[in-house]
Amino acid sequence: MRRLSVLPQQCLLLMTCLLMALEAVPIDIDKTKVKAEGHVEGEKVENPDTGLYYDEYLRQVIDVLETDKHFREKLQTADIEEIKSGKLSRELDLVSHHVRTRLDELKRQEVARLRMLIKAKMDSIQDTGIDHQALLKQFEHLNHQNPDTFEPKDLDMLIKAATSDLENYDKTRHEEFKKYEMMKEHERREYLKTLDEEKRKREESKFEEMKKKHGDHPKVHHPGSKDQLKEVWEEADGLDPNEFDPKTFFKLHDVNNDGFLDEQELEALFTKELEKVYDPKNEEDDMVEMEEERLRMREHVMNEVDINKDRLVTLEEFLRATEKKEFLEPDSWETLDQQQLFTEDELKEFENHISQQEDELRKKAEELQKQKEELQRQHDQLQAQKQELQQVVKQMEQKKLQQGNPPAGPGGELKIQPPGEHKTGDTPKHPVGGDQPLPPGHVQEPAVRTDQVHP
Repeated sequence: MRRLSVLPQQCLLLMTCLLMALEAVPIDIDKTKVKAEGHVEGEKVENPDTGLYYDEYLRQVIDVLETDKHFREKLQTADIEEIKSGKLSRELDLVSHHVRTRLDELKRQEVARLRMLIKAKMDSIQDTGIDHQALLKQFEHLNHQNPDTFEPKDLDMLIKAATSDLENYDKTRHEEFKKYEMMKEHERREYLKTLDEEKRKREESKFEEMKKKHGDHPKVHHPGSKDQLKEVWEEADGLDPNEFDPKTFFKLHDVNNDGFLDEQELEALFTKELEKVYDPKNEEDDMVEMEEERLRMREHVMNEVDINKDRLVTLEEFLRATEKKEFLEPDSWETLDQQQLFTEDELKEFENHISQQEDELRKKAEELQKQKEELQRQHDQLQAQKQELQQVVKQMEQKKLQQGNPPAGPGGELKIQPPGEHKTGDTPKHPVGGDQPLPPGHVQEPAVRTDQVHP
């Protein structure tokens, strides 16, 4: 049994041999030189983001499971098929209560996070009546029918979802890179159409010159070949090339001392080769292409060396690869600049797709403009009606003033002059003898004498 000091990293790799494929990222520091720092006993090794939208949830579940002794032991002896088939997931029923409680909490947090994301998305399009339960079905890394507890089915779904996603991750990156290259060529051609003949020729000449300059680089060794590894041994490790030893090389570049060369550790071995072709200071060198080249190199070595396809290279697999003829006499390696990345038909199809998207956006823009104009027309119409109404009210006020009637208030009520502004004696008395003024137009009748007897 391997040392418990590296269990966090080892368990992560064993459990997620297909789950935790590491995303290729630009490497600024040569990882081969990290060996001088050594590995700290019990140190938790941080792993790069997998690129999965549930990466944090996956990591937290793994961390909690690692704290259970029984599950950790099962994890150490499990093979790839046991993990992928769901057999390992059934061991979840035997973990301690506090581990299950923590997993329940993690699942509830993840469900709440997904619901919040759904609500934010729906709010952005001003939708109402959100059915969270129905929308949660689109997430396949947990059992949405039971949002409160973490069960063996949840672990099984998490493993299968991450396995599937990461198996297609590199393929997706290749497709995105191809689209990137076609877009570059499309934009270049569109730009040339805007130029006159003389400027177009100058641009074409400059483009061909930059291509030639980029392609003029030292020979790139075949990734994973003896020549390529010996170059790392000599230039990065500072060792005598005549004393090259595969076993020693493996241990030197197993940076975290977990007994495997993972994908990031492999990619670090190609830095010297990539520096022959790409320089961020050169206008003709595209760093996006450099990362695609790194990915191609890593995939090639994995296909050649990784026998059980767990995306990890063991010492046994590595040593076996060094005994092959391809290790000693490899074929020449073709870099991206030596390959046709897409055909004219593919570019034409891509441009047609772009044209369709532009037409759809144009139609939407025109529709929005029409809606805007209609809203403006309605606004202008309402403003005109408002002004017309105000004019009618003003005319009515003037007419009332001309007829001697007090002007009406905004609500149609009469505007009565405040007391004290009428002359004394001018105000008729109230019919019953009071001092209240009579309403306009009222004719005062003679008072009836109470002492007068009617016949």
